[in-house]
This record gives sequence, structure tokens and C-alpha cells, in this order.
Amino acid sequence: MAYKTDIEIAREAKKRPIMEIGAKLGIPSEHLLPYGHDKAKVSQPFIASLADRKNGKLVLVTAINPTPAGEGKTTTTVGLGDGLNRIGKNAVICIREASLGPNFGMKGGAAGGGYAQVVPMEEMNLHFTGDFHAITSAHNLLSAMIDNHIYWGNELDIDARRVVWRRVMDMNDRALRDVVVNLGGVANGFPRQTGFDITVASEVMAILCLSNDLEDLQKRLGDIVVAYRRDKSPIYCRDIKADGAMTVLLKDAMQPNLVQTLENNPAFVHGGPFANIAHGCNSVIATKTALKLADYVVTEAGFGADLGAEKFMNIKCRKAGLAPDAVVLVATVRAMKMNGGVAKADLGAENVEAVQKGCPNLGRHIGNVKSFGVPVVVAINHFVTDTDAEVQAVKDYVASQGSEAILCKHWAHGSAGVEELSHKVVELAESGAANFTPSYPDDMPLMKKIETIAAKIYHADGVIADNAVHAQLQAWEEAGYGHLPVCMAKTQYSFSTDPNLRGAPTGFSVPVREVRLSAGAGFIVAICGEIMTMPGLPRMPSAEVIRLNADGDVEGLF
Repeated sequence: MAYKTDIEIAREAKKRPIMEIGAKLGIPSEHLLPYGHDKAKVSQPFIASLADRKNGKLVLVTAINPTPAGEGKTTTTVGLGDGLNRIGKNAVICIREASLGPNFGMKGGAAGGGYAQVVPMEEMNLHFTGDFHAITSAHNLLSAMIDNHIYWGNELDIDARRVVWRRVMDMNDRALRDVVVNLGGVANGFPRQTGFDITVASEVMAILCLSNDLEDLQKRLGDIVVAYRRDKSPIYCRDIKADGAMTVLLKDAMQPNLVQTLENNPAFVHGGPFANIAHGCNSVIATKTALKLADYVVTEAGFGADLGAEKFMNIKCRKAGLAPDAVVLVATVRAMKMNGGVAKADLGAENVEAVQKGCPNLGRHIGNVKSFGVPVVVAINHFVTDTDAEVQAVKDYVASQGSEAILCKHWAHGSAGVEELSHKVVELAESGAANFTPSYPDDMPLMKKIETIAAKIYHADGVIADNAVHAQLQAWEEAGYGHLPVCMAKTQYSFSTDPNLRGAPTGFSVPVREVRLSAGAGFIVAICGEIMTMPGLPRMPSAEVIRLNADGDVEGLF
């Protein structure tokens, strides 16, 4: 049987005018700023007017560690949102925006899949409403103003060797990871080494996604540490006087984007911080706005629960005063087999033993999520090659862990394929069983926070860090940053820092290579193992097959 591609399905969508979608949520048309007919931004004054309303229920969708077999976290998020609306609940979806770099690299689109998608798919995966371009421009304005300040006499006494603010672009380009700028003589400034990160790794992206309003945004931008003097005292963005202009560039980008699912249900798509270098969640302002407008908000966090869910709980919820009512943990039979040692080429053949062997990865994630005091249900995202015996093996294993696994067919059937999960989520969210508790208190020392995550979430034996890392953390504590949460930057493919170590490994340590201060975003980044902040393109990038067809439609995006 030949299945339609995601983009073919998306193109056949019977979209409703975005003003109708806004009306479903009670957003007056004058507070929707349309970008064409099928997407709009929600105005800041309207968002401010919602402050006294009661919040709806917050549901987090997370997953096992990603594998090449595919898990379908966004697809399940969209499917569940549609499913909740199908059973009579007023539900909104909140997901991140897609980055151009991965779209033209290896990943392809990021708006769900099959019959559980958010549309307009092409625009969302390309320029959308320009948010990422605004973030890129704001970030690089600060970069330009730093070099300009040094050029015109360096009144702040910046040590050009200690400028820590790099440049960004929203594309995978390994050639720009390390560069030398200001070459060409006196007229062009003082040569120094720097580099580019991808826009989603920018601290400006993290700041936009954690800010409550424009005033909060400008304060956080001002708090960014951009460089140090020779005595190692910090230079802030506000010292460069860039925070005001950056806020102006980000004024529209701060407003959440409203779009719709294939079933014409509302979805906020806003922000997109990296999930392994930053906190990997959609914006606080979108989530909070959705909670004021709906009975249920379904959101997701990037990669597996060891990264995305941990940061959602310990960073986003802590910073925003949020508490999830239920968690959905996405797994696939295919991924269980891969964790059980089956090669990707052999995943189509039934192998119940491999499923059982791979389930401990799922079990560890279940235990981790429960450690936050939130009830969890497992969603088995169905693939046509799954057999009844393999699905039952996952259900039996999850039952042995004190949770329930539900087979979901939203990819093929939309909301009709996810009704059972929708009812279970309502049951959990309404049960009052959630008693959310972060992994560590604010006043715990920074290194102890890192060690706590390594022990409680990764199940590591310990943390390895040299004296320079310990000294840096102590210096930040003395400077008043000790209360900040830690943002662990590590591979998404394993609980360890070795991407090839699948399943539920034990007997390993977590090496912390360096630590970085994101003072504006409000967290300390602990870089564990090798993490790239500027990806490269694969040997055969997706860009090679993305084109316009004879009708002017985009082909090859997914």
C-alpha cells in the first residue's frame, strides 16, 4: 500500500481562516495580527488582559531517547491535541518552530506527520512569521556593536581575547564554526578569533522563550554577559547599550504564532531553542497564553525525557511558575527493537525478544518522570510493521513499571486513532495525582545540581570535571549566580555522553568539559562530552531534493 507523504497530506488540508481559529479561543479579530490567511500573531495587550483567568491543565509530551527508527513526539503531541478536542475538551497545542538548518540538512520538517500535523506545513518549516530572522538580527546587532565599541576606543576596556559573544545564522554551516574577524587592516578593526552558532543555540532564542513580556525581555537581554575585562570582570549587553535596539527587533517575534491542525484545532507555534545546548521548549508566553484560553494545553520538550522533560521541569516550569498535570511518554516498537540491538534494516521483522530487551530504556524514563511527582502514561506510536505480540510486550513491560501503555494510531487516522489515550490523559490530569517537585532546590551549589541530574536522571556513577570547571562555578556563585538552574548539554541518543550506548546503561561517569553562563536566559550550561553548537550538513543534504514543482508547490520538504 502506497502512503501519502506528509507534505501531500498537508497540501490537501481544508484550512479554516485564522480568524475562525482565533474565535474558537475567544480571541477578538482586532487582537490577531494576520500573516496571510492561515497564520497570525496574538497581540501583547490581549495576552496581558488574560492575567486573572484560571489556568487549564498542562500536559507534557516527551519520549524515549531518539533512534534512527523514529519516535514521533511532535506527531503524538498534535494527535493528542486533536484527540482531546474530539472527546469534547477545549484543547490547544504548543510546539516549537522549525529551524532552517535541520530542514535543509537531515531532519526535514518539524510539524508532526501523517494525519496529525500542524499547517501550513511549508511556511512553518521555512520563513514562517520571521521570528528566527528577528532573533538572528538581534543577536548579530549585539555582535556588531561589541566590535564597533572596541574599534572606537574601547571605553569599557574589553579584553578582545575574552569576547564570549559569537555570531549566529539559521543554517548548518560547519565552515563558520571557527573564524577570524576584522582582517584587512586598520580600517576594519582589531583581528580576533570568534565563530558562528546556529540561531537556535543563541542565548537570545532562550531568552525570548523564557520571557514573560517585553519589559522582562529587555531586562534579560541587558543581563547577557558578552565579554570580560583583563581583570575578568564581566561586560554586559546593557553596557554596550544594545538591549533597547534588540528589544525593538524582537517586538513582533515576542508575540505567539497561532496556526491550526489538519482538524482545524488551534496550535501555538513559537520559539525553538536547541534541546541539547539550551532548554528545548516552546515559549513561556505561548504556553501561559494557551493555559488561559483552553482547558487543556498539550506541549512537548525536545529529544528524550532525560533532556527535554528534565529541562521542562527544572528550567521552564521553575522559571515560569508552571506545574504539569500529566506526562505522555512516546515510544515505538521499532525503537524498542533498536535499543534491543536490532539493526535499522532488520526492524521490519517480528522480534519480541528484542522488544523486551530494549524496554529498560523506556522503564528508566518512566521512573525519571515519576520522580518529578507527575503521573505518566506511555503512548505507543503505531507503525504498520508492528505485530500484536510486539505491542503486547511493550504493554506488559510498562504495566510491570506501574504505568499503562496505550496503542495510538493518530499518524494514520488522526484524532480517531488516539481517543483511548485522550481519555486516559484526562483521567490522569483530573485525578489530582500530580505533586510537581523539581529535582533540586534553587539554593543547592551549582556542581551539586549537576551531580544531582547525573545521578537521578542519567543514573551515572559520578561527574568528572577538572579544577577549572569547579573554580568557574564557585566564581559564579560568588558573583550571585548560584541560584540558577543547570542546563545539561549532552548527546540526545543516550543517558550517557556516549551516543552509541543505548538502553539503560550503568557504570559510567559524566564528563563536564566546560561550563557557560547564560545570565540573561537564567541558567548555567554544563557541556558534557562533544556537543556542536553549529551543525554541519550531511553528505547528501535534504536541500538537494527540495524544489518547486510545475504548480509552484514545495516538494521534498518531507
